[in-house]
Amino acid sequence: MADRFIEVSLDKRGVSCTVKLLDAKAPVTCAAVWDALPLGGDVYHAKYARNEIYALFPGFAEHEPPLENPTVTPIPGDLCYFTFSEISLGTSSHGYTKKSGGREPSPVVDLALFYERNNLLLNGDAGWVPGIVWGTVVDGLDRMAEACQDLWRAGALGETLSFRRVEQG
Repeated sequence: MADRFIEVSLDKRGVSCTVKLLDAKAPVTCAAVWDALPLGGDVYHAKYARNEIYALFPGFAEHEPPLENPTVTPIPGDLCYFTFSEISLGTSSHGYTKKSGGREPSPVVDLALFYERNNLLLNGDAGWVPGIVWGTVVDGLDRMAEACQDLWRAGALGETLSFRRVEQG
């Protein structure tokens, strides 16, 4: 299979980076994300994992991917995939809300980009939260990291994190 790439962008700030999908290490996750593109949603900056931005989406895979290529210590440029139930992390300040209304909770997919070092996926309420590393930034990480720092300091309100295919010609 030829290498596949996506563009990840902070739309309001006009900043993007290019990500190579790690098809050999996380084939099920890469296929699920690729088939769901394009995706975009409100961006959040992590409070505990440190140097992470993420967007939340309703579950889009027919079957949630297994924990392939897992990590609890993502490095700069890692893209991670997390699956939560609507109620498992029902904290509105993190972007998660309780919506199930008595029905079976739907999965919430968290697509995250890590832009700097010293990240630890440890949640005080839930413990270790391993993520699936499904992509790595191959171009534009410096620009994206600057924009992420601005997002942390100036705020995320009104900003969108988008994921789009890069078509190879």
